[in-house]
Amino acid sequence: EVLEERPGRELVGWTYAGPFDELPAVQDAFAQGRAEDGTSPYLHRVVPWDEVGEEEGTGIVHTAPGAGAEDFQLGKSLGLPVIAPLDESGVYLTGYVWLTGRDASDVAEPIVEELRRRGRFYRLETITHRYPHCWRCGTALVFRVVDEWYISMGEVYDKPRDQLTPEEVDRSLRYQIMEVVDQIRWIPGFGYERELDWLRTMHDWMISKKRYWGLALPIYDCASCGTVEVIGGREELREKAIEGWERFEGHTPHRPWVDAVKIACAGCGVPVERIRDVGNPWLDAGIVPFSTLHYREDPEYWRTWFPADFITESFPGQFRNWFYSLLAMSTVLRREPPFKAIFGYALLFGEDGRPMHKSSGNAIEFNEAAERMGADVMRWMFARARPEDNILFGYHTADEARRELLVLWNVISFFATYARIAGWRPEGEGRGIIGSPPNLLDRWILSRTASLASEVQVDLGAYAARAASLRIGSFIEELSTWYLRRSRRRFSRNDDTVERSAAFGTLHRVLALLARILAPILPFLADTIHRELVLAADPNAPESVHLTRWPDSEIGASHDPELEAAMTAIVRAVELGRTVRSRENLKLRQPLARLSLALPGAALRAVGRGPDRGAFLGLLAEELNVHEVVLIDDESELVERRVKPLLPKIGRKLGPAIPAVMAAARSNEVEFLPGGGVRLAGVTLAPDEVEILASPRPGTAVLADQGILVAIDTSLTDELRAEGDARELQRAVQDLRRVAELELTDEIELWLEGSGALLDRLRPYLTGVAIETLASEVVLATPPIDGGDGIRRSEVPLEGGSASVALRRRTTLG
Repeated sequence: EVLEERPGRELVGWTYAGPFDELPAVQDAFAQGRAEDGTSPYLHRVVPWDEVGEEEGTGIVHTAPGAGAEDFQLGKSLGLPVIAPLDESGVYLTGYVWLTGRDASDVAEPIVEELRRRGRFYRLETITHRYPHCWRCGTALVFRVVDEWYISMGEVYDKPRDQLTPEEVDRSLRYQIMEVVDQIRWIPGFGYERELDWLRTMHDWMISKKRYWGLALPIYDCASCGTVEVIGGREELREKAIEGWERFEGHTPHRPWVDAVKIACAGCGVPVERIRDVGNPWLDAGIVPFSTLHYREDPEYWRTWFPADFITESFPGQFRNWFYSLLAMSTVLRREPPFKAIFGYALLFGEDGRPMHKSSGNAIEFNEAAERMGADVMRWMFARARPEDNILFGYHTADEARRELLVLWNVISFFATYARIAGWRPEGEGRGIIGSPPNLLDRWILSRTASLASEVQVDLGAYAARAASLRIGSFIEELSTWYLRRSRRRFSRNDDTVERSAAFGTLHRVLALLARILAPILPFLADTIHRELVLAADPNAPESVHLTRWPDSEIGASHDPELEAAMTAIVRAVELGRTVRSRENLKLRQPLARLSLALPGAALRAVGRGPDRGAFLGLLAEELNVHEVVLIDDESELVERRVKPLLPKIGRKLGPAIPAVMAAARSNEVEFLPGGGVRLAGVTLAPDEVEILASPRPGTAVLADQGILVAIDTSLTDELRAEGDARELQRAVQDLRRVAELELTDEIELWLEGSGALLDRLRPYLTGVAIETLASEVVLATPPIDGGDGIRRSEVPLEGGSASVALRRRTTLG
C-alpha cells in the first residue's frame, strides 16, 4: 500500500530507528555519536550521496562505514559512527549477541528470518553484481575497517603543475615524486604519463599489513603519552632495548623474535612494544637501493651503485607498486631518481588469451617451458614482442619463434656439412681470403654484418630489444635466402679452390661475428655457435662468446653503404621480377630471353656505372632465369606511351584544330616535350591538357615500385621452351635423389626415356643436367629391371612431351 509519494531530496535529514539497534555493539557506537546539535544520542538519518545510482533499485541504499571503502569515506566526512563487526577471520565479534561467533558468509538467511520474525521484512531479491574474490582460491572477500599506518602523499592542488610554487611542492610528496619522474627515461613513452596519472589520483600510501610474515615495522607507539618512535637499525634497537634483546639476538628482524624487544618511551619512560603490524611488501621492495647498499654506513660505496642504469618489470601493476615505491623512497631520502631508465611491458597471458593460473589449467611452469621449448626460444619470443602489447605465451607461439631460429641453424648446418665434405678449416687457406674478398656477395654480406653490429649496438643502448631482434631476424633471412642461395655453387662442385675458400672463409667469419651480436639476446645459441665454429678451430680463442668484445670495430672497415643500397635495389628488382613472372604464368624454371631494368639515380650509379655492374646484373639474370639483363636510363624504352588530349580543357582554346589534334593522338603521331608537354599536329599542349597513358610494348610485361622498374620479354622460342624442359627434368631428378635418400656427395647412374623428338629437344642440355645432379652421364635408354639394386623411377610431364627418368646410386669397385 502506497501511503505517500515524495521526492528524495525531501527525505534528507529524516531520522529513523534501525532493525537491530538493541545490539550492545551498536549502542556503544551510537553513544559515541551525536546529533548535529551535539546534545542527543545519535540516530540513523538520511544523507545525500553522489554514489547512489538511478539505474536500478529504489534510489535509497544502506551505508555501512565499517564495511566498505566508499562508505567509510562518506561516514568520515559526515561524522557517522563506525560499526566494525568482524574480526580478521570474518567472524562476528562480541557484542552482536545471536550473531557473535558466526562467519560472515553464514548469516544472510538467519538475518532474513529474524527480520521476518520482527515483522520488518519487505521483499527478498537476488541481484548479480561484481564482488572481489581471492585470486588464489576463489573465496569471497569481506570488507573491514582497521587501523593502519600511512605515508601522507600531501595535498592535490587544483591547478597545473607548472603553476605550483616551490613551497607548494615542498608540502606535497606526490608533486616531489612527479619532479623525479620527469628525470627518468620511460620505455615505452606512455609509461611516463601512466605514472604521473597514478601520482595525481592516489590516496595516502598504506604501509602496514595485518599479517605475520613480512618486514616488521620498527614503530614503537606509546599508549600512555602518544609518543611515536621509529628505530633506524639493529644497533639503535640494541642500544634502546630495555627488555627482550636476548630473545631477539641472532635472529632476522621478523616476528616473533623482534616483538619480544621493548624500549623505554622517549616521552614518558614507560616500556613500549613494537606495533604488531608488518610492512607492505612494496615498502620493503622500495627501500632495497638503500638498505642493501649500505646507504647509512658507507655513502661513498652506495653512490658507486646509485642510481641504477635500468630496471624492468610489467607495466600494468607496477606503476602503483614497485615503480612507485622505489620513486617514493628515493624522493624522500634524496630527491633524485633511483634509476635512469625503465623498460616496461604488458601482461603475459596464456595462448587462449586468459590470465595464466593453475586453476584455469593454462599455467606453464618456467622449468617445464625452458625444457620443452628452450630458454633461447623463450627469450626470442619476449625480445621480439611489442612491449606495449600483451604476450600470448604457449607452445604454439614458441613454435613460431623457433621456426625463425631454425633458419639460422640451417645455415650453420649447411656450412658444417659442406665444410666437412670439402675438408675446409678456417686456419690457412680461408684466412688470407676474407680480408678483402673480391666476390661481390662476400663484400656485401660482410658490409651487412658491419651494419648489423653497429645498428644493434645502438638499439641495445636504447633498450630497444624488439628493434634489435627484428634487425637480426631480417639479417638471418638475407643470409639464408640471398647470400647463401646465390653462393651455393661456390661451396659445392667448385673447381676454383680460391673462390671456394673465399666463400667458406666469408661465411665462417659472418657466423662467428653474428654469434657475438646474438649473445645478449640468445646467449645459449650464440655460445654454441662460438664453440663449434671458433673455439673448435682455435683453442686459444676465448672460451665463451660472452668473453669476447662487441665486433663493431673489428668489422667496421667492411662497411660499404653504397654497396648495400645497390644490393637492396637488386633484391627488390628480383621480387618484382618474380611477381611479374607469376602474373604472366611463367614458371621460374622457364628461361626467358631478356629483362630490362630501370633504377633510381643512386642505385643506377652504384649498379650501372661501377666496377660491379656485370656481377650485379649477373645475380639478377641467374635469380630470374633470364639470358640477358639490360640496364636502361629511360623507362620509355620499356613502354609504349600514348596521349589522350583533355577536351574540356582544350576544346574552346583550339577550336577548328581539334580534329587534326585528335587524329594525331589516335595514330600516336606525337612529340614528347621536356617538362611533360606534347606536340600534336603542330599544336603544343601543356602537361595539364593531356593524359599520358603508358602500356607495355607487345611481348613484354612490366612492373614498377619505389623507382625500380623491370620489364621481361614474354615471348618464348623453341630453344627457350626446350631449356625450360631441361630445368624441369633437372628438378625431377633432384626430387628423386631425395626420395632415394642419397647423400649430397653420392654420384648416380641416370636413365632417360622419351619420344625421339623430345630427346632431340633435350640433348643440348643433358650434360648440364648430369653435372648438376652428380650423374656420370645421362643414358638415353630404358633402365634395367630393378632387381633390388635401388633403382628409382619417376614420370616427368614436360612441355615437349612426357619423359621417364630413373636413377640409382653409382657404385665403384675399389
